[in-house]
Amino acid sequence: MRSGSTPPAPSGSARLVGWLGGLSCLAAGYGVFQFLFEVLPDSVDGQLAHYLIPGVSGAGTAVATWLAAALVRARGTEQADAGTRRPLPRTPLAGPGPLPGVFSAAYETLAGQVAVVDDPVRGRLTGWPHSLGESTGDGRGPGAADGTGAGTGAGTPAPPTPVGTAYGLHIALDLGVPDGRLSTGDLVDTLWRLRLPGGGWSARSQGAQARPEVTALVLGALARAGASQERLTAEVALCEAAFTRELDRAARELTHVLTTVLRGLLRAAPGSDALPLLRETLVDGAITDPRRDHRRCWAYRLTGPGRRPSPLHTAQAVVALDRAARVLGESANARAAREDGVRWLLACPDAPHDACLDLENVREEVRRPRTDDPTRHEVLNVRHFTAAWVVRALLTPSAREIARADGLEDGWRERLDGAAAAVWAGQTDGIWTWVRDDTSELRRPMWMTYQGLSALRAHAVWMYQPEA
Repeated sequence: MRSGSTPPAPSGSARLVGWLGGLSCLAAGYGVFQFLFEVLPDSVDGQLAHYLIPGVSGAGTAVATWLAAALVRARGTEQADAGTRRPLPRTPLAGPGPLPGVFSAAYETLAGQVAVVDDPVRGRLTGWPHSLGESTGDGRGPGAADGTGAGTGAGTPAPPTPVGTAYGLHIALDLGVPDGRLSTGDLVDTLWRLRLPGGGWSARSQGAQARPEVTALVLGALARAGASQERLTAEVALCEAAFTRELDRAARELTHVLTTVLRGLLRAAPGSDALPLLRETLVDGAITDPRRDHRRCWAYRLTGPGRRPSPLHTAQAVVALDRAARVLGESANARAAREDGVRWLLACPDAPHDACLDLENVREEVRRPRTDDPTRHEVLNVRHFTAAWVVRALLTPSAREIARADGLEDGWRERLDGAAAAVWAGQTDGIWTWVRDDTSELRRPMWMTYQGLSALRAHAVWMYQPEA
């Protein structure tokens, strides 16, 4: 019962019956027997009847008294329980958490550093380079997928790129646009202007050759922003035609590239005939890990010997398979592989879970023969924010149900909260930084900030508990 509340006073009849119930039931019954025995007239025939009538009446009185007292006690208990089940009075919130401030700071930074460039060929471009703060003042060289090859010294701000602007558009859609400093329409127009002459998009280091992973990233952002379905369909067809084992074998065998294309096409063309084939390739590319109960997981590559389990690539596969299941449905084999991936992540043996080995950031290279000179290779450096991917994988709709069914809900919560804490620790005012592998120089890649913000936002939505 709530502190300070008073139970309702019992009625007169309840007090009377309660008083009777307080007496011995046998005593009440005997009193009735004795009374009837004395008042029965002598006209009642037989000594047996003279005892039987008072005896039956006394027994009935004893039973009735016991039942009445039990009923009163049961009703009193029910009223007391109802009193304790009343909702607690609402208490005022202590104040907002830190997440709104982080989102606001991130928006301020993005709005303050958006690049607006009048390109003589493409026209007016509005967006971001691969990393915040890039400039061309120190001899910018070929960049990487996260912008680590670009200069950050004083000079002319670096122009928008497809990768940086696509991730910036995703961030703007996540955060909303509270004022006119960022226009999603301008960002969409810029991505179309950055389209290569033959169709598709590429990262800065890939030159004029469109690549499926970058094209799918841009198409996903455009589709999310409501771009014309007719224009999207034409670009999706070009992306599908280029992403075959014959034309792009090196990339088709990489977990990161295939999951990126799969996620992008699920947004831009959920009815694509290529999607079931890409999912099948991803499922078939899983490996088993004897160190974690022979669960299926994923490695850097989808084919070939010597593949080692990778938390980063397993999380990417789980996210892609979960999205595909919601759009396409799911076969028993695909579901088993996805669920195994979740269980493999939950089986992390390291601790603490905000700094375990499963959360280490990963760097990989996408190497392809150059189309203009097959004897040389095009190299795309890709860096991954592992903790953010683990958060997204453990927050897929079925992950908690899998953990609950296995009796691992506490472990799921511990690993999820640990990964979210690791994501949070990497930001300053809503912007994430990456330390270059060969120096202590910091970069602020757009993709990392998007992944950090989206992971924290998803975790906050999951943690929301309305007051009773």
